[in-house]
Amino acid sequence: MPGRNLTRDEARERARLITVDSYDVALDLTSGPRTFRSETVIRFSCGEPGAATFADLLAPEVREVRLNDRVLDAAEVYDGTRIALDGLAAENVLRVVADCAYSHTGQGLHRFEDPADGNVYTYTHFEPADARRLYANFEQPDLKASFTFSVIAPEEWTVVANAAEATREPVGPGVARWRFEPTRRISTYITAIAAGAYHVVRDVHEDDGATIPLALLCRRSLAEHLDAERLFAQTKAGFAFYHRADRFALPYPFGKYDQVFVPEYNIGAMENPGCVTFRDEYVFRSKVTEASYEGRANTLLHEMAHMWFGDLVTMTWWDDLWLKESFADYMGTAAVAEATEYADSWVSFAVRRKAWAYRQDQLPTTHPIVADIRDLEDAMLNFDGITYAKGASVLKQLVAYVGKDAFYAGSRRYFAQHAYGNTGLRDLLSALEAESGRDLSAWSKAWLETTGMNRLVPEITADASGTVTAFAVRQEGEPHRPHRIAIGCYDDDGTGALVRTLRVEADISGGRTEVPDLVGRPRPALVLVNDDDLTYCKIGFDDVSAATVSARLADLRDPLARALVWSAMWNLTRDAELPAREWVRLVLRHAARESRVAVVQMVLEQAESALDDYADPAWRDEGRALLAAGALRELRAAAPGSDHQLAWARCLGRAAVSDADLRLLRRLVSGEETVDGLTVDKELIWLMTETLAVRGAADATDIDATLAHDDTAAGRQHAAACRAAVRASGAPDTADNPGNKAEAWRSVVESDHLPNAMVDAVIRGFTRTMDPTGLSPYTEPYFAALDRVWHERSIEIARRIVVGLYPMWDNTPELLRRTDAWLADDGHAPALRRLVLERRDDAARALRARERDARAGA
Repeated sequence: MPGRNLTRDEARERARLITVDSYDVALDLTSGPRTFRSETVIRFSCGEPGAATFADLLAPEVREVRLNDRVLDAAEVYDGTRIALDGLAAENVLRVVADCAYSHTGQGLHRFEDPADGNVYTYTHFEPADARRLYANFEQPDLKASFTFSVIAPEEWTVVANAAEATREPVGPGVARWRFEPTRRISTYITAIAAGAYHVVRDVHEDDGATIPLALLCRRSLAEHLDAERLFAQTKAGFAFYHRADRFALPYPFGKYDQVFVPEYNIGAMENPGCVTFRDEYVFRSKVTEASYEGRANTLLHEMAHMWFGDLVTMTWWDDLWLKESFADYMGTAAVAEATEYADSWVSFAVRRKAWAYRQDQLPTTHPIVADIRDLEDAMLNFDGITYAKGASVLKQLVAYVGKDAFYAGSRRYFAQHAYGNTGLRDLLSALEAESGRDLSAWSKAWLETTGMNRLVPEITADASGTVTAFAVRQEGEPHRPHRIAIGCYDDDGTGALVRTLRVEADISGGRTEVPDLVGRPRPALVLVNDDDLTYCKIGFDDVSAATVSARLADLRDPLARALVWSAMWNLTRDAELPAREWVRLVLRHAARESRVAVVQMVLEQAESALDDYADPAWRDEGRALLAAGALRELRAAAPGSDHQLAWARCLGRAAVSDADLRLLRRLVSGEETVDGLTVDKELIWLMTETLAVRGAADATDIDATLAHDDTAAGRQHAAACRAAVRASGAPDTADNPGNKAEAWRSVVESDHLPNAMVDAVIRGFTRTMDPTGLSPYTEPYFAALDRVWHERSIEIARRIVVGLYPMWDNTPELLRRTDAWLADDGHAPALRRLVLERRDDAARALRARERDARAGA
């Protein structure tokens, strides 16, 4: 039988045969730290009595399989991933008892012991197909059912699931059983439990007669940092927004609403109805900027949007993953902008989320928003910038195209027609067409069913007096798409600010579109194509506008206009049209006057990326010194205690390279020196300590001392990254000469004992180095290990290793040739090939950018 993968064809055949009514899942979490008992009873019907199918399960031991009145031999019917079921009746009851394994990879039922206090925490994460690690099931999104969970656990624990608690009763000394109400019909991948010594805060939301019990859960060691008041306020604002008559107008359909902050989480959050899980880094234990609070609010309202787009109405198969993720990404930002204190959140979207989409859409593995998902491995890799950020960008354009009222009316029609069911592309388009009166088939083909992006560039001719005599927009990239855009003209208002003096909307199609409304006017200092960010595209500048951007970007008064310009200039850097050194200088010239701290943080991160990946290696040290000097200057100039001060402190903490800078970091870490208003707390201390380790200014003794003051889960992860960053003293650190790098390599690649969060930390430290040539001995072992890692590890851990350890330290044309040689072998798993091909593209892009930067310095 096939292995852990599941193909689309297999899922279609199984859905054709059976309909699932209900699951009763009983779990016993008291049998030790490695396994737990899982008993599942599934009631389902079969449209072709006598036919055969299979159930899914990943468990080290199956104790019992009973189908109707037959006891099946587990050794015969279970192959480690599937339970063969034949001779089905019209109505069936399947009972499976198994010992399932706790996970340390963030998949299935993850178990974590908090080093801060020894408390144990468990939680589930199943998307796309890991519910089979908790209970036997039919693991595909279109076989929805009602789920009833019961859990035996230590009586002092807190246990929550999708539905409300029905009963709790003692079943032995110190042990209790929780029973939960049946859920509405939902898919397996959004079922959930969380059980452990969680700290709980409760509240309630009342809205037009509806009452929604609310709860926040986190580890006890983080309880002092849980800002419940702010989180509850944003939760209530989100429900009020989505419940509005002109929005979804459908009350939240799943009863109570728990939000659980969990350790070692693989993703940002997961939309399990009634039991939403978030990475507990969102419980901020150190000072963060307001941009972090805004980002968390966006995640919170993104997951809430899923209660309708994804949970109430679910895609039939993963081809239409966009039906939930693109919509949640769009709705999350829309809700934050309209319902919270972050009214300009589209600025953050323009500079951060769309950067993710632009990168993904230029890879050779880009795919349509409506993707061709052949199997679960394809599905796992399509939780990417296309499905989320490009999809959300395109939906923003769709809202402008059909009108906001028609968009929300179409959404309401869609929910009413398909509640608790499954859908595809055509179902949603039909609802939107019915409300808007527009035929969306051509729009869908242009935007949802093609790949890549266009670039829009203004073409301006002016006479000797500076009057525009011709204006057109050139569309680059195939296929040409229809764009509804705004064109903004910006000039000095006499006070030193650049303000918009004219805004013209235009429909762009084909390779070149004339815009006569701008002819006969004075040539503006800056022409911004796609002003207000109405469409999904890259943009370029005419020569006059480019000069204005270089000299006066910070003078732009409108924050969204500035964000769009920053985004455009970064795209030019990545495309090797703007030298990396010019990007760094642009950041140092203008970021200090950027009012939006989210933008400041983003462009500083991009400046660091430009130095690491896109700058000529011969200029890199000079560039790092420039960035560090600029960061120190702005750190001292920023308002004490401000978000901008913290952003520049973090930049200095990563970029410091000179002896003077490193001495300053050591004195800040030790408390011997202070900066007025700057709190050097745990996270900032670790950031600086890691950089000191990379630069050879901190050793194991320093790391151990820091850990002694922060012996928590986060502290241990930081310490692991720092240790992996330290070069061994004496002889070069190689695979044959044990040292920090060699030990880090072994712990991740050759061993499988590290949990997911620790794998990330070690990889981060391993790849940080001042001397990339010191990692050259690991290039060949990387390629030699790829297939083994892919087949032996979970896909989540394997992906981290394949992507994180791709040898960018050896980025030369020889690396491209070595990668091509590996790719030439057709025997590799398709999903693995995709990841390696994407990293090859990153390497090739970096080489082109370095060549461009070298020419600029010649």
